[in-house]
Parts: sequence; C-alpha cells; structure tokens
Amino acid sequence: MKVLNGLSLTPNAMKVLEKRYLKKNEEGKIVETPHELFKRVARSVAAADIHYGKTEAGVNAIESSFYEMITSLDFLPNSPTLMNAGRRLGQLSACFVLPVDDSMESIFDAVKNAAIIHKSGGGTGFSFSRLRPNGDVVGSTKGVSSGPISFMTVFDTATEAVKQGGTRRGANMGLLRVDHPDIINFVTCKDENTKLNNFNISVGLTEEFMNALSEDSPYDILNPRTQKVIQRLKAKEVFDLIVNHAWKNGEPGIVFLDRVNESNPTPQIGSIESTNPCGEQPLLPFESCNLGSINLASHITSDSEAQVDWQKLKDTAWKAVHFLDNVIDVNKYPLKKIEEMTKANRKIGLGIMGWADMLIQMNIPYNSARAVELAEEVMGFIQAEGKKASSALAEERGVFENYEGSIYDGKLRVRNATVTTIAPTGTLSIISGCSSGIEPLFAVSYVRTVMEGTKLIEVNPHFEKVAKERGFWNRELMEKIAEKGTIKDFNEIPDDVKAVFVTAHDITPEEHIMMQAAFQKYVDNAVSKTVNFTHEATTKDVEDVYLLAYKLGCKGVTVYRDGSREEQVLTTGKSKESSQQSAVSSQQQKIIPRKRPEVLNAKNRLIKTGCGNIYVTTTEDEKGDLFDLFTSMGKAGGCAASQAEAIGRLISLALRSNIEPEVITSQLKGVRCHQPAWHSGGQILSCADAIAMAIEKHRTDGKKGNGNGHKDSSDIMLIGACPECGGAVEHESGCAVCHNCGFTKCG
Repeated sequence: MKVLNGLSLTPNAMKVLEKRYLKKNEEGKIVETPHELFKRVARSVAAADIHYGKTEAGVNAIESSFYEMITSLDFLPNSPTLMNAGRRLGQLSACFVLPVDDSMESIFDAVKNAAIIHKSGGGTGFSFSRLRPNGDVVGSTKGVSSGPISFMTVFDTATEAVKQGGTRRGANMGLLRVDHPDIINFVTCKDENTKLNNFNISVGLTEEFMNALSEDSPYDILNPRTQKVIQRLKAKEVFDLIVNHAWKNGEPGIVFLDRVNESNPTPQIGSIESTNPCGEQPLLPFESCNLGSINLASHITSDSEAQVDWQKLKDTAWKAVHFLDNVIDVNKYPLKKIEEMTKANRKIGLGIMGWADMLIQMNIPYNSARAVELAEEVMGFIQAEGKKASSALAEERGVFENYEGSIYDGKLRVRNATVTTIAPTGTLSIISGCSSGIEPLFAVSYVRTVMEGTKLIEVNPHFEKVAKERGFWNRELMEKIAEKGTIKDFNEIPDDVKAVFVTAHDITPEEHIMMQAAFQKYVDNAVSKTVNFTHEATTKDVEDVYLLAYKLGCKGVTVYRDGSREEQVLTTGKSKESSQQSAVSSQQQKIIPRKRPEVLNAKNRLIKTGCGNIYVTTTEDEKGDLFDLFTSMGKAGGCAASQAEAIGRLISLALRSNIEPEVITSQLKGVRCHQPAWHSGGQILSCADAIAMAIEKHRTDGKKGNGNGHKDSSDIMLIGACPECGGAVEHESGCAVCHNCGFTKCG
C-alpha cells in the first residue's frame, strides 16, 4: 500500500491510474498526480453549484467535501468522469442508448453517433428490433433487406476503427426482441469468433414469450415493418437455443423487456428498448446516464464487532447523489439530442462496490441467508437515502423536466428520474482496493507478474490478517492457494474461515441469482452480476438459473461457464468434436512445421527500443498468412541482439506450426526490461514488446490469420490471459476485466 499525503493506493491502483486516468502530455509522459486528478474532478463537478445560488465560498466547501469523499475512496464516479472532468473533452457519462429506426438514414446516423460517443469514452446500446428482417421487401428499391445482423457488423467495424489508441475501449450492446423474425440468426450470430467482437448481445424476452414458455406453447413472430404475425415458433425450442448458446460461450444474455418497462419512470416519453453494454442501465433512445459507486468496505464501524456504519453510509449516499446530479450539468455531451434527453430526465446511477469485503469484515459468508438479508438492508437503505437526497435537491433546484406524467407525479418530488444502479466496477474497484460490485471474491490469492517477469503472490488483505491472527499463515500455503484461487480444499485452514472466504466458483449459480435478486428489489435500474458455472455445468443448470431469475424479479441475467470461451477460441468452426476430444487428439499428433518456400513476401519495420533500434522482418506465404519472422539490432552483437534473434527463430517455428499470431503476441506483449522507450506515441517496454508490435502491425495491414481463420486480438483475453499484461482475466457482466492492469473488453 502506497500512502500519498493521506491517500492510500495499492501498487495495482497506481498502475491503473498511471495507465488509464492520469493526464499525459503529447510525448505520453504523465503530468498529473493522483491528488491532482481527484482535485480536478472535485473542482469541476462542484462548479455546478454556482448555478444554483451558491457563493464562491459555498462552492469551495462543496469541492472540499467531494474531494474528501473521493480521496478517502468512499465513493468513485464512473471512469469517463475520472478521465475527463476538468479537461477539454469533458464527456463524463458512461452509458448511452441510441435509436436504430428502419431506414438507411437512421442506421448510419446511429453508426456516426456511436463513433462520436466511443471517441469520448462512452459505451452504447442499441435495439435492432425495429429493422425489417432479412429477405423482407425494401420499398424504395424493390430489393430485399439484409436484416439486423448484417447492419450490426457495420457498427462493429466502426467501433473497431474508433477504439484504436483510445484510453477506453468502445463497447456495444445489441438487443433483439424475441418476437423478431431474425431471432434464430441473432442467437447464433456470435458462433464464429471472428464476428461482432465489439458487441455484447442480449435477447429481449417478453411476458408473452415467458407465458408461452410456461405453457409449452407457440408464440407470435411479428414483422416489425407491418406489425403482422408472419409465423409462430415454439417458445421452448427458442428458449433451448438461447440456453445452449449461453452455456456454450456466455452469450446471448437475456433481458426481461416488459419487466424493465414496468419500472420505466417516464412511460409518457417512450418505451425502453435497450441497455448499456453491461446490461445494468436501461435507457430511452438518446438518453445517457452517469454512474458512481459507494465503497462498502470503508463503511464499517471500527469497534471490535464490525457492523455497518449507517450514519457514514447515509452521509456518503447524500453527497454522492449531489455529486452525480452536478455531473449532469457540467457534462459536455457528444450530441445535442443526448444533452436534451439526459437533462430532461436527469437519471443517475448510484451503486456499490466492496460488497464481498463488507461481508468478510462482518464475518458473514457470501452464500448465506444472512448475506441475502443484509443485501436487502444495505441497498434498501441506500435507495431510501438516495431518494431523500434527490427530493432535497428537487426542493432547491426543481424536479426533472419530464416529471409531469412520470411515476413520481403527485407522489414524490425528485430531482432524478432514477437514482440507483449496480454496475460492474472493474477498474474502479482496483483503484479503491476492494472487491468488484456485488461480486464475490475473484480469488483469495493469485499470482501477479511485475517487471522483468518477477512473480508476486497477491493475497486478499482480510485473509492475510485472519491467517496471521489464527496462526496458519506461511508463504508456501499462500503459493498453493494462488495456484487454485480457492481455499476450500486446504485442511490446514479452519472451516469457519473457509466459509467466509468463498470465491465466485465456491458459490452455486442459484446463490448468485438470489444475491442479484436481493439487490434488485431496491434498485431503480438494474443489477450487473455474473452467474458463474463450473465447466461441468449442464444446459439444464443454465435453464434453471434463467427461470429462477425470472421468478425472483431480476431484470436480466448474464452467465459464464468456466472455460467456455476457451473452447470457442480453441475449436475451429469445422470441428464437431468437444474440446476435450480435440485436446486428446492434439496430444497424440506430432506437429511438423511447414517447409519454407523459395520466395516469400516480406515487410521490414524499424522500432525504437531501450536497447536501440530493432529491425523486424515479417513474411507471409502465398495465402497471405504470417510465415516467419527475423530480427536484427541497430548495434550488432551483444546479449540483446542474440536474444532478439532467438525470439525470432522461436516465433518462426510457432508460425510455421500454425500457431495463431495472437497467441504469440499475448506472450510477448507487456514483457518489460529496465529501459523502456517511446515509439510512434506509444511505450515500447522491451525488445519482445517491440516484436509483438511488429506482428500486430503486420496483422492490421493484412487482417489475415495463420491458416485457422482470423481471430481478433481481443480473443486472447478469452483464454484466460490479459492481452496487455498477461494477468488473470475475470468475467464480469459479459465483459472481461484484468485485475492486474485494469484492461477491460466487452463483447
């Protein structure tokens, strides 16, 4: 833990701040400290109060209050606010939904608007349910429509282009109603790993569909252009297809669309058709929302028997609502329509992180009835106090513009149409040094790789404290735990400790859903939560969880079966064998590298490294596939030159053995030497890192694979290794998060 003038930050927190949040100059050098970042954010957001009659002294006091709340890590706003508040870009919202109407003009307006939002650091959600189906007539040309999925690829390609070089990757949610004629193709649209890698997809399940499912009867399929019934499908068959694909690779997720609209606060304005990329924020077309999370780990009493510090929690909730409402006013919106809609409804999303840490400190097992009860108590309290804070702001500043006709009209005067949301808090929880969102622990202990390949054992600080107090702490045990992540099989650890320090895979899927449902009872919007399954889970297990989620009042579900994405990456589309069968057969076969032809096309690149210039030559065969790689250093001889040559030989051997280039680059990227350098506006950590860059640039030029089909570089993270640092990746709400460097990827 590093303490900077009272601000306590872990090494991982510092790494994430330096990489993604702190201001850099044109040369990429950091020109801001964490204190200056938090000061910048507090000052920018507090400035809104001047418009509501506060004096300069009053605004300064509010700035100090916000600064104290953030630097104590009691609360953090969403990433765009931390990145952009007080800076030229000034776009502070994380979540957007854009309309996609059934016209070429609307579709490409949405593509353009999404690109603008992604450039500013936001994520976008779309419903493609209004688009006429594949094969339907196009009146203007008398041709036929290519359908929603073909247009989704246009959005995906635009996102890929915009996200390159950004501080925050663009991400999309694509939603299709279950009664759309293209629903079958939509459910299966991500079977090939080369498609829609910048999308999470969800099926919008209607009450009619759920009723038909319970009665094992057909349901109507509607042409969105004519609103006429064009066929009827068996609900059970469609549901089974959804379940099977979610079991296979975690997608599609499901959203109970009619249930979402039951709690739509402004039904007079329109229906909710989609959500943000992680699914927790349903929004109207052209609406945005800014989020923030209270760190529950720091809201515990300091007496001998830890309890919730209700007074502190109340104070933080009130300050956080004030903060988030101010963000709406100081925000620089990417589009005028978004500004108008956002300010008319003033939705905010106050959530939590550090839930697992709170339970541990209170000695309550995550998978217990008491934990579910406490979830309702804590979220019910935050919801109630959040509404009171919003009501107090309404008295001072006025209700939101679309208040008349809303669900609050004549009942409760509030400033914000929604107050609470539970979002995933990947990088925010790293900065705060707490567990993510309402998820259980990812691991009790894990290995973290630092400079020059040194491996450090990271141990949960609460577990380390208990282990030392109870006398079973030793380095060897921690290393063994790091290999497994869980402590359930270690006899030397007391049973009561095992019960409290459970991890995501120690908890049954049903227990995951029960926790999600407990929080959903007191959340205006929705709850982001991953339901983890073991690799051995069956499709029936997934089906049971979906039905339980519907029964318990959840608004949507995201599942992840351990290793399922690995199978998707490692198994080609042609193969019908299971991954286990493929693994056995691959062990029985000897790989013979391809012979080198007499002539190959080649490209040579110069890259600056800390050891001097390195020249990397990449070659490709007649099909355009990468074939081999050679290196030479600006200064011949020496250890660096020989090591680079050795790396080149091994890479060539791997390429000629049909190893995918991304698998190779995942091993090289992030390898750090003692003397990094800058090249083309980016940091080169070592010669190995430079070689990885050369391979990636070659791939970007050609967009070719290595004989087994092109795979986007984002796929590497899906096999368990972060593509940026090689750390462990955790799946959260349809996204992957590296808790080592803060890398995130949705889709």
